[in-house]
Amino acid sequence: DHNKLKQFLETNSSEVINMLITEWDWDKYVAVQRREAVEEGRREGRIEIARSALAEGASVEFVRKITGIDAETIQRLTNR
Repeated sequence: DHNKLKQFLETNSSEVINMLITEWDWDKYVAVQRREAVEEGRREGRIEIARSALAEGASVEFVRKITGIDAETIQRLTNR
């Protein structure tokens, strides 16, 4: 009713096609999902470190250096 499946398929069309063409491997799927979850967790952790450091008065350059987050993203964190 809300075209959610259509939107998903349009956004992820190449991935969906590749999955249909190749043999589905559940173990690989689970491994990829876990890896992506770990990466997202690390990113969120670095963002929290950046927020804390900024709150303590650290410079954008210092926060960039210790977190690896680009300066533009850090600058957006300072504007919140």
